[in-house]
Amino acid sequence: MDIFQAIVLGIVEGFTEFLPISSTGHMIVVADWMKMDENAENKAFMVIIQLAAILAVVLNYKDKFSFSKINLWIKVMIAFLPLAGVGFIFKELIKSSFTPQIVAYMFIIGGIVFLIVEYFYKEKEHDIDDVEDISYKQAGWIGFAQIFALIPGTSRAGASIIGALLVGLSRKASSEFSFLLAVPVMIVTSGYDILKHYDEFTNESVTTLAIGFVTAFIVAYFTMKLFIVFLQKFTFTAFGIYRILFGIGLLLWI
Repeated sequence: MDIFQAIVLGIVEGFTEFLPISSTGHMIVVADWMKMDENAENKAFMVIIQLAAILAVVLNYKDKFSFSKINLWIKVMIAFLPLAGVGFIFKELIKSSFTPQIVAYMFIIGGIVFLIVEYFYKEKEHDIDDVEDISYKQAGWIGFAQIFALIPGTSRAGASIIGALLVGLSRKASSEFSFLLAVPVMIVTSGYDILKHYDEFTNESVTTLAIGFVTAFIVAYFTMKLFIVFLQKFTFTAFGIYRILFGIGLLLWI
């Protein structure tokens, strides 16, 4: 991997990680477009730079990272556990299902789900606008919804946002809870890849990893801010349409 490829993947990761459009799916497509080898080092790179997104969450929501917010983080962990448990039990099956066709179909299905949810969305029924106000039960249901993110192309952010919308959170609160929920998910997945592949990175590849990491952080930091501003004026409909078009395009490209 060269520096240009690292920057491009950093931009893609930072821009798509917190949007409901599957960052992994986009990075796979972009990596293939740039004719990158599917070796262990490159695959580890695409997972490890997700840690940059955690840093972006911490800086954007630093007021949430304190002992006074322990109740909020208990809810976050409740939402995290279903994904962690199912992912651990079925990790081999999940790996074997990672095909471009499945990614494309899940893009389309996810897009349709977003359009349906937005069609029936009623503002007055989504009165929870602060992530700290959600209940333990709601956190559990959001965690259940996030399990679907284990299917390639679904989008972790997309699955958790849909789950949050269905249990009464506003668009803003749904997105912000998804941001916070990304922290334990990425610590586990990225941390595992660091421990598993750290010895495969050479001095040169560490440099490209650092460049990709910094790029992903900067882009993710500003994308999160712009995403919340976007949701104050618009809905998730645009993301639903984009997912469908991207999925169709991916099927044609395959």
